[in-house]
Amino acid sequence: MGSVSLKIGDGTARFKPTTVCSSAVHILMLFSVITTNLFALYAFTYSPKPTTNPHFLTHHHTHKNISLISEQVSLILREIDSSQKQLTQIEKQLLGFESVDLSTPNVANELRLFLEKNQLPLGKDSRTGITEMVSSVGHLCYKSMDGLNSYMSYKPNGPCPDDWSLGQTLVLKGCEPLPRRRCFGKTVAKTGLYPFPDSLWKNVSEKVYSWSGLGCKSLGCLNSKKLNRDCAGCFDLRSANEVTRFVKARGKNDFLIDDVLSLGSGGVRIGFDIGGGSGTFAARMAERNVTVVTASLNVDAPFNEFIAARGVFPLYLSLDHQFPFYENVFDIIHVGNGLDVGGRAEKLEFLMFDIDRVIRAGGLFWLDNFLCSNDEKRKNLTRLIERFGYKKLKWVVGEKVNGSGNKEVYLSAVLQKPVRV
Repeated sequence: MGSVSLKIGDGTARFKPTTVCSSAVHILMLFSVITTNLFALYAFTYSPKPTTNPHFLTHHHTHKNISLISEQVSLILREIDSSQKQLTQIEKQLLGFESVDLSTPNVANELRLFLEKNQLPLGKDSRTGITEMVSSVGHLCYKSMDGLNSYMSYKPNGPCPDDWSLGQTLVLKGCEPLPRRRCFGKTVAKTGLYPFPDSLWKNVSEKVYSWSGLGCKSLGCLNSKKLNRDCAGCFDLRSANEVTRFVKARGKNDFLIDDVLSLGSGGVRIGFDIGGGSGTFAARMAERNVTVVTASLNVDAPFNEFIAARGVFPLYLSLDHQFPFYENVFDIIHVGNGLDVGGRAEKLEFLMFDIDRVIRAGGLFWLDNFLCSNDEKRKNLTRLIERFGYKKLKWVVGEKVNGSGNKEVYLSAVLQKPVRV
């Protein structure tokens, strides 16, 4: 099989065939193995009948069998080549590694314009060798062409359609980054915002949030629901649940924020919160002069707008792509059940490697009340973490009773990234 070659920039990824020399060597080796085995089988099973002219018949049968074997080998090689081509095509379809055909009439004009290559006006760039400008679009956009075309069917230089939920649906399907570029986003008057640091713990008017595309149209509605395991009533900044988070333990799995900060080698100045709910972790850290970026999507609630209204930094980001940060920059990374990526082991491994990439040596990885739905899941996560060689500063496995009265097992840990040479 050929190697995989991703062409970054024009939104495509193609399979690069192996070289002629490499293919010839592989075919020759395969031919030698098959021929050797067939001759061995022939030698052990063939028993010639007595004849009056053995030399002639032996030569005749040998020549005939060699021809038959050659035909069989050729047939096998053709079948292998055909199967390889079919497998490559299946892989391309499953992964979405196909080029978007811009000549088809169903492609929106803005999408066609966005993906077309444009020659640099002054020719080849002397530093990079680039001769043309290209735009990137997620390769899985190809598998969501109907939604993508709908998303890109807008009037240039006019207001963007009020369809952010469609864009988020595309992102959740792997179509990221989104290609919409030439329209003005919906404007919502942000009146009544409190100055920092009062903004951290005061709810503002619900009118500053965009409720389009959401089932709930008020904070009261959101607080009556359990939006996810890390956000139950998290939009009520006066509730005991939010006010006491990270400063008062409700169980042995709850670590106090000051205790964790004291473990930081070289101090904690900047951090990253993955799936941080309504931004309470970032708010607590801001009180301690630590800047935290909170990654979140607007799944069932205006998380990003709410986090921004509190005066902390929201990042509209899915976990399907590399974090947009340089290596070894964060003093601390905090994550709860945002680490649960649908039970997909390979996706969790990708995420853990990216978390490790952006934590500095000596930095902290705080795993906060991660639900271990079964013992096997906990063991798999433990084995994965141990591969990175982190020092276990805190490690607690405990039980909690859920709303149904059943016990659930949670893992909380504070780990320190080692210095690798």
